[in-house]
Amino acid sequence: MTRYPPPHPTPWPTRPPAAAGLDPDRVAAAASHAERHETPWTRDLAEMVLTDFGERPPWNETLGPVRPRGGPNGLVLRGGDIVAEWGDTSRADMTFSVAKSYLSILAGLAWDRGLIADPHEPVRRTVADGGFEPPHNHRITWHHLLQQTSEWEGVLWDKPDLIDRNRSSGGRVAAAPKGTHRDLQPPGEFWEYNDVRVNRLALALLRLWRRPLPEVFGEMVMAPIGASSDWEWHGYRNSWVEIDGQRMPSVSGGGHWGGGVFIGARDQARIGLMLLNRGVWEGRRILSEAWIERMLEPCPLNPQYGYLWWLNTGRGLFPGASEAGYCARGAGGNLTWIDPDNDLVAVLRWTDPAAMAGFTRLLSEAVGA
Repeated sequence: MTRYPPPHPTPWPTRPPAAAGLDPDRVAAAASHAERHETPWTRDLAEMVLTDFGERPPWNETLGPVRPRGGPNGLVLRGGDIVAEWGDTSRADMTFSVAKSYLSILAGLAWDRGLIADPHEPVRRTVADGGFEPPHNHRITWHHLLQQTSEWEGVLWDKPDLIDRNRSSGGRVAAAPKGTHRDLQPPGEFWEYNDVRVNRLALALLRLWRRPLPEVFGEMVMAPIGASSDWEWHGYRNSWVEIDGQRMPSVSGGGHWGGGVFIGARDQARIGLMLLNRGVWEGRRILSEAWIERMLEPCPLNPQYGYLWWLNTGRGLFPGASEAGYCARGAGGNLTWIDPDNDLVAVLRWTDPAAMAGFTRLLSEAVGA
């Protein structure tokens, strides 16, 4: 039975691993593994944003806020209690593409309220801002945007979609160098990780909600789950639009060019715990179970991907972990791992991505011991 932590800043209950049905030595080994394998990224994230995505000027120009990061930190939950914790889990750092998974939650909240009637309907039916017009973009649906199969073509916030064409990600190798020409396929027929297109989704969601997305996320998710007020969600200096006479920012779906979500591991664990419990927090429905089912349906073109969440389909992502597990992942070593089979949530900050499979394996072994 899940125990929900009280609202921040009331102390979060802890429990010894053995009392939670876990092998304490293996839990300790998993935590130590994550803490010892720090990401190779420098702590000067301004440098990483400029250099790590393989772009040359002017495409690599930073548009949103960037701050230095802290050291490795994280925690493990079972039954809602903390069974392991290391580092400064309250520090609000950049999360990079973890923000994409939060956009999926916002899309689900919109669907739950009828703002999106059907994920398979063309976006242009409800978002008429010129971004989804013929001869190519008019066929794009919400489903395509959420699965990274939209093939949206255009320039947004001075960044062309071409920047991320032929981008390698998630173990998938591109056929040509990143940022070079590739003939676009019809929407829904090609999977490619692309930040410009995710930012186009964020703008489309802003048009639907007609309110800044951080306000919606704060009101409908973070406040009900008792999160701290330390998290932030930013866009770019040039990503402002006018809606109903009000000027408001369109957020980014990551920190590729700065911006995105700045958040601490404990707040991320609250989001993970809400999803682990099928969208419910202490008896209150936050997100519909039907949306979570859609969110976790594997994309036929990439079974390791759902609606902006990474999946462990066929144990292809983390071979030593539960196939039912899924995660939000961000560049530089950020992971929120949710394992419904074993009632686990784990958040890793600034752990070497190459070490994450080892962590999930060790944690899974702690359950089976």
